[in-house]
Amino acid sequence: MAELQQLRVQEAVDSMVKSLERENIRKMQGLMFRCSASCCEDSQASMQQVHQCIERCHAPLAQAQALVTTELEKFQDRLARCTMHCNDKAKDSIDAGSKEPQVKQQLESCVTKCVDDHMHLIPTMTRKMKESLLSIGK
Repeated sequence: MAELQQLRVQEAVDSMVKSLERENIRKMQGLMFRCSASCCEDSQASMQQVHQCIERCHAPLAQAQALVTTELEKFQDRLARCTMHCNDKAKDSIDAGSKEPQVKQQLESCVTKCVDDHMHLIPTMTRKMKESLLSIGK
């Protein structure tokens, strides 16, 4: 993918992840640590009970991190499939006898369209993840 286009997507995704971390994940981390600390304060509990308590405290955060990772992977896969389609079209054009400068322009245009289309998906993906994170946090 063209470097400029790759940078556009990377910056948008980084911004989304920072927002999720600041507004959602960080709160969950605080809850998890406070919950885990209270598990350790039970002097009557066995080591196994304390461990299980801590595991329960950590579960929502682990679920949240898995959700974000899965959504980002799906986004990257979709974008990669789109750019692969562009590469295939460019290869087909070369095979059909098109000139290289024309094919490069066609490839750039196709990749830019992929990036534009996927940039439009980021706000919806962000909203969906925030809603999911809020439901996990409850």
